Amino acid sequence: MRIAIVDESASRAAVIREGLAAVEGCEIFVVTERRGLAARIGEIAPDIVLMDLGNPSRDVLEEYFAVSRVLGRPIAMFVDESDAESIAASVDAGVSSYVVDGMAPHRIRPILDLAVRRFNAFARLQSDLAEAKGKLAEREIVDKAKRILMDSRAFTEPQAYNELRKTAMNQGKRLADIAEAVVTAHQLLGGL
Repeated sequence: MRIAIVDESASRAAVIREGLAAVEGCEIFVVTERRGLAARIGEIAPDIVLMDLGNPSRDVLEEYFAVSRVLGRPIAMFVDESDAESIAASVDAGVSSYVVDGMAPHRIRPILDLAVRRFNAFARLQSDLAEAKGKLAEREIVDKAKRILMDSRAFTEPQAYNELRKTAMNQGKRLADIAEAVVTAHQLLGGL
């Protein structure tokens, strides 16, 4: 496992590193410079990012949140103090674990495990949502194509569906692809 520790303070980064000493088979990278952070994290390609921000200003928090939005990796963020606005912003930025005043070596491993599990659970939810949206969009295009066939060829709904399905099978294409072609052709011919 590749772990990136992002902390401008070497002493605080050492606390995290000490907490990771018991984790077998991990490669640890410490990033202390804020400039070029996204590029540096991209070079490291970590499996998880641990950010210790101490007591950051709003600007620093927003900068780190911008980085976390684009990472696509589990992120555990450590801060000394927080407020509701910062917590909400961290959730929106995709932070998997937001720990307030919890920097202790013995707590690092459980926080790491939690961040990975929460990230994976959220990724599954996002995948399921994307799949559901895709199926809904396909259903809508098929319904639109059926309406076009019903209006233009005086088909009943089952007849329109069967015509779309038969064409899809004959051409070795998906039903949604044929439906989309019908809708596109109808639009090009001035039907919609």
